[in-house]
Amino acid sequence: MTKNSKDLRSNCPINFAVETFGDKWTLLVIRDLMFKGKRHYSDFLASDEKISTNILADRLQKLDDNGVVTKSADPDNASKFIYSLTEKGLALLPAMVEMTAWSANYDSLTNTPSEFLNTYNKDKDALIEMFKAKI
Repeated sequence: MTKNSKDLRSNCPINFAVETFGDKWTLLVIRDLMFKGKRHYSDFLASDEKISTNILADRLQKLDDNGVVTKSADPDNASKFIYSLTEKGLALLPAMVEMTAWSANYDSLTNTPSEFLNTYNKDKDALIEMFKAKI
């Protein structure tokens, strides 16, 4: 399903993003797919933030409905699904990198790896390409 701003409060691009990702869990699910290699429902449940099962199921469904992730049967276990970022989801990588760098700059307790920050400061495009290759 392709979503557009037709049924939203306005056609503002920031509003579209907020209505797509505007809660505290959705970007964390994307983070886990993008940077932490998580692919299964149980992987997401094991995240430090302790998302509840009903919230996780809802966010994964919304991301699937919005074309940000896909869900496919796990060939190794018929009772599991594998979640993957779509092209639309992968297009969020530069924004996620920028949010990580912004947080590292303004949060004195950040756990952002120094390798990330060093590469970001030297060659942001190379950092983005490195993450793309791992996804």
